Amino acid sequence: MKIIDAHCHIGDFGGVFNVRITGDELIAAMDEYNVVKSICCSLPNQHTIDFAKKYPDRAIGIIWVNPNDGQKAVEEVRTAIREWGFKGIKLHPLVQAFMPNDEIVYPIMEEARKFQIPVFIHSGHPPFSLPWSIGELAENFPEVKIIMIHMGHGHGMYIQAAINTAKRYDNIILETSGMPMHTKIKEAFETVGEERVVFGSDLPFHHYSVEIQRVKVSGLNGSQLNKVFYENIARIMNIDLIATIKE
Repeated sequence: MKIIDAHCHIGDFGGVFNVRITGDELIAAMDEYNVVKSICCSLPNQHTIDFAKKYPDRAIGIIWVNPNDGQKAVEEVRTAIREWGFKGIKLHPLVQAFMPNDEIVYPIMEEARKFQIPVFIHSGHPPFSLPWSIGELAENFPEVKIIMIHMGHGHGMYIQAAINTAKRYDNIILETSGMPMHTKIKEAFETVGEERVVFGSDLPFHHYSVEIQRVKVSGLNGSQLNKVFYENIARIMNIDLIATIKE
């Protein structure tokens, strides 16, 4: 089964995380686990630029911006889409200390609406990245697809909140990385929608072997797994699925 990874990183993440991965190492991992393409974001963004240039057939870049930077962040989005060929935006409310539903995020969302690109948002950690706040953002920008990364992450209450919130707002897509409850993947698939659950790894913070296996044992059948592993994200990101399958 071929896979598109909806969420991974390049770089050195020190401190409490103490993980790192180079572009070449990511490609090696992708080859080992039959991941044909990966959607990557990094800080600094130059890591993603370099990775996408070196592996244009395997990498899709998304720009990681901080809404606290105001107009600078808006200009970064425009440059990334127009000049770097990036296909989406990454927001991390926890790391950069902002609420998803705060008005400082609105200019970024306006750019996403203008360019018709999705916004990937970290979820699952109080106080800045809880599903309810992401839901309010989705309500205010119904034309923008929002990928809720980790679909609530490690807390059962937040996982259920991610599913319940996605039920309310059909522009929310749930991404699976780091979420420990395999049964919730099937629940989301059946109750939120077959086209609104996507696989992500969050490499190097998690490992392909664990993240892939969790989806495989979720109880979905073969055709349903195909949707989660690559059909859904291929459609969302406008990836040529036929070309991807042949790779």
